[in-house]
Amino acid sequence: MPKIKTHKGAQSRFHITGSGKIMRTKGGKSHLRRRKAKRTKRLYDETVPTSPSDRVRVKRLLPYGVR
Repeated sequence: MPKIKTHKGAQSRFHITGSGKIMRTKGGKSHLRRRKAKRTKRLYDETVPTSPSDRVRVKRLLPYGVR
């Protein structure tokens, strides 16, 4: 069997924790941040787990569990 290629866009957007959770960063943090409150901007810095409906698709794009 040939190796499966990792999707490079997914590799840069997701990472897998040691326990197997797929974590993602929040969108909307690149521009138009001056008008947002400081508290709101801090919320963009944290990573959140991927929703259960997207986990199957992301696991297919990251076959070897990119860390």
